[in-house]
Amino acid sequence: MIILDTSAVRALADGHKTLNLLAGNMARTPGDRLNVPALCLMQAEAGDEDLSRRVLAFSSVVVDTLDTVASVTVGTMIRDGYGGADTCHALYCALPRPEFTGMSILLTGDENAYPPGVVTVDIDAPGMLGFY
Repeated sequence: MIILDTSAVRALADGHKTLNLLAGNMARTPGDRLNVPALCLMQAEAGDEDLSRRVLAFSSVVVDTLDTVASVTVGTMIRDGYGGADTCHALYCALPRPEFTGMSILLTGDENAYPPGVVTVDIDAPGMLGFY
């Protein structure tokens, strides 16, 4: 599962070349999608009007909702000092889930915002899509 945090959501909306290519490629692959935590989308939209419209226009983008279990877990992560609401929701989305047994990859503009053990990829890394 590929997850976009707030910085990656902002970059996608602003036309980041690599992220736009990834979103377009995933739209052509059945079952592939880019997961955007709801609180990351909320935080990005708060700083840029109509950002959510630009991001949700991609058919490969789905929003990971904040259900009851997620709300409690994200709240606990915030209290324990893992970051703000958006960062903690992205962390929650990267946790193992019954509906997805593979490894989650968190695309971000700030890899240092996440604790060790979380697989993060900088959106500006030259090899993000396997090209160097």
